[in-house]
Amino acid sequence: MATFVDHPVVMFVVLLLLFIGAVAFGAFTLKRIVTLTDAERDDFNLIQASTLTLLALLIGFSLSMAVNRYDQRKNLEEEEANAIGTQYVRADLVDKKFGDPMKAALASYARLRLADYETRDHNERARIGNETAALQAELWRLASAAAIDKPTPVSAVVATGMNDVLNSQDYAEAARINHIPVGAWILMFLISVFACVVQGYGAKGKLRRGVLITILPVTVSLSLALIADIDSPRGGIIRVQPLDLMRLIHSLER
Repeated sequence: MATFVDHPVVMFVVLLLLFIGAVAFGAFTLKRIVTLTDAERDDFNLIQASTLTLLALLIGFSLSMAVNRYDQRKNLEEEEANAIGTQYVRADLVDKKFGDPMKAALASYARLRLADYETRDHNERARIGNETAALQAELWRLASAAAIDKPTPVSAVVATGMNDVLNSQDYAEAARINHIPVGAWILMFLISVFACVVQGYGAKGKLRRGVLITILPVTVSLSLALIADIDSPRGGIIRVQPLDLMRLIHSLER
């Protein structure tokens, strides 16, 4: 399910075909099995309206969850860039034998983090993850060595700043793997299918062969694909642009 949601374009096509099939099933098959009389039309309209309302509420809440997660990832990228930039400046407060290699390592670290945000290749991400872990160990070694060499309040500030740099990466990665629960997706898929079946079942005359057989499936498929796109930081089209890391790297290279 997670892999399916991480590919919004594929998800849109599959759901569109599924929902069109559900409308067709309601309009041409279910209608022949269970006949809807005029006396039952009012009760059916109530069920149809309730189903569509429930579906709209679920889509609305899920979209809100996805947007909030997107904003969180964007804010954490900004905080990560600020933490690296602040620590880069603080590196001047310690002895040059620690400060200079620390600044060089921080610049390399910022470029690695930028590459991690931009790549979609699984093998490339694995390579970047290994290099990031090794560089984090080196950064902490330099910060702790500076603190041990001169245990002053200034070196403590540098060590604290390095801790913020390392933590900010953990927070950013945790936000990336925080998605809409699978159970919520399954519920939305099921209610969408039911809504399409009900819509097809209640269609009359030419509407059974024309407008309603595509409008609801396209609308619901687009809505769910949009939610999946926003909620998929790796696989979607809508992604957090690491503008703050770009700005930081540009300032470090001047």
